[in-house]
Amino acid sequence: MKALQFDRFGSPEVIVLRDVPKPEPGPGQIRIAVRACGLTPADWVVVDGLFADRMPPLPRGLGLEIGDPVFGPATFDGPTAGAAEFSLMAAWARIPEGVTVEQAAALPMAAETAWRALDDLGVQPGELLLVHGAGTTVGEAAVRLALHRGIRVIATAGPTRAAALGEIGAQVTGYGDGMAERVTALAGGRVDRALDTAPTGGRIDRADQASPAGGSLPTLIELTGDPDRVLTVSDFAAAAELGARITTEIRYDLMGEFARLAGEGVLAVSVARTYTLDQIQEAARLSQSRRPGGKLMLVL
Repeated sequence: MKALQFDRFGSPEVIVLRDVPKPEPGPGQIRIAVRACGLTPADWVVVDGLFADRMPPLPRGLGLEIGDPVFGPATFDGPTAGAAEFSLMAAWARIPEGVTVEQAAALPMAAETAWRALDDLGVQPGELLLVHGAGTTVGEAAVRLALHRGIRVIATAGPTRAAALGEIGAQVTGYGDGMAERVTALAGGRVDRALDTAPTGGRIDRADQASPAGGSLPTLIELTGDPDRVLTVSDFAAAAELGARITTEIRYDLMGEFARLAGEGVLAVSVARTYTLDQIQEAARLSQSRRPGGKLMLVL
């Protein structure tokens, strides 16, 4: 079968398309014929060597989330992963009617991260939540889930996703100078809690530059009045320095709930572009630009 692999750590240039044996499922796993595989920022840090000391020897596969008539997270601790003609899964759900394979394959990581972040942050129905970086796939999933839970949402996003976020019920403001003042005006005072889903190091005033003061977290702490009311899904170093919260314990026991919400139209992730396996370098460049405009998918 065809699969993307890497046999040394580094930039996405180390990823190659190869002919390899089909993976054999173990206890509690299924093997599926892959139709679509979502690309995530986590793919590039895995290729760069994240968890290298906890994984079997190289080579390894690329791609953490996949879709067929079922969708879910791909196993990624072997020589192949989700970006292959066949892949293994240990957690899955049926794709609901009306949801395409590409839309389903875009969901697992964004939905799981957003759900877990909202739970760990402890935001309650009726509270006002600020989602910073809501134009990301995790950010949009968090906005959708929060609104479904009866939580009021202010979202910060760039012009590409601002209108779509407003249409689903969020109050939206852009990045740039005066963002904190605009959020305060929309909130009528402090926000109850803040969720940072922006790429690591993203600044309040310039989203394309890194801030030595912890990215967006100092401003989010100022807006809530308490670092314990701020959670980041990416800027762990700044969170440790400033006392903000993080979430790291991945769980995929809610795949059935994600499928139900996707079927009802509550949960969705915007698919920006699709690529074939041999276009991985082009896809990687756009993904790493931090401005993909939505989910990037590999399709087979």
